[in-house]
Amino acid sequence: MSHEFTYSISKIRFDEDYQPSAKTRITTNFANLARGERRQQNLRDTLSMMNNRFNTLAHWDNPTGNRYALELDIVSVDIDIEGKGETFPSIEVLKTTIIDQQTNERIDGLIGNNFSSYVRDYDFSVVLPEHNKGQTDFSVPEDFGALHGKIFQHFVRSDVYKTNFKKLPVICLSVSETKTYQRTENKHPILGYEYVPNESSLTEAYFKKMGLQVRYFMPANSAAPLAFYFYGNLLNDYTNLELIGTISTMETFQKIYRPEIYNANAAAGERFKPSLKHPDHSLTQIQYDREERSQLAAKQGKFTEEHFIKPYQTILEQWSRNIAL
Repeated sequence: MSHEFTYSISKIRFDEDYQPSAKTRITTNFANLARGERRQQNLRDTLSMMNNRFNTLAHWDNPTGNRYALELDIVSVDIDIEGKGETFPSIEVLKTTIIDQQTNERIDGLIGNNFSSYVRDYDFSVVLPEHNKGQTDFSVPEDFGALHGKIFQHFVRSDVYKTNFKKLPVICLSVSETKTYQRTENKHPILGYEYVPNESSLTEAYFKKMGLQVRYFMPANSAAPLAFYFYGNLLNDYTNLELIGTISTMETFQKIYRPEIYNANAAAGERFKPSLKHPDHSLTQIQYDREERSQLAAKQGKFTEEHFIKPYQTILEQWSRNIAL
């Protein structure tokens, strides 16, 4: 019996009144910002940082530096394995919309940006540690990330995706602490200088299973390069405003989550080795609990094993073997 997985999409506006949905992964960075006494101020400050950064990068025809504002939607993708209406939260990404306050035009931004996934938590917090238990040398299982990669590609090719989004996703992440990055002479007018890593990372390999390539760029006035994961041609498939939307959104989050790298007081040089122990950095006023987040990833990996991997194991294995991508 063959199974046709189906997807459903729900959206929550990320604004100063944002309340995390009961189904949101608790480690999702947005949820972490929206808690505690300062929650509304946290959210307001985050959005203000994004808008300021956007207007700095989109400086043409923008003499007062406040022409644009960003609107963000958290997009949750649920997967139905058996077609019985029982769903599991599979992927969470972010959609930007750019408001041109001069013309009152709403401009579609990119889908992707942030990326979170319960199955990724399972892979990194359950599969990897179990595979390496008692081993002296770290290694990765041969099929590591294969199921997750196929689910993601299947979703991107689905009618649901095509109905809701005009362009393929771009995901923007932090650079890896274990790699050294070398600046090249290639400079893009929006993305800035391109950097190349000294070797491939586990994250790169994992996202490659999702069909995504990666390039690293450091935009003007940034402290460190960002990793851009994409299909197709990053430099030609997207407009300047679309790219600026992603940069200003994700660089703001990284300044909050990883200030040692992205809010460092000196910018990355020609050779750059990121470190979360770098002392010369500034903190934003926005409260964020990084330690709590790493602890929760393990809990959510176990949740995925219990509610998704084990109950549907036979179907998932059969589907993974037979799906043509």
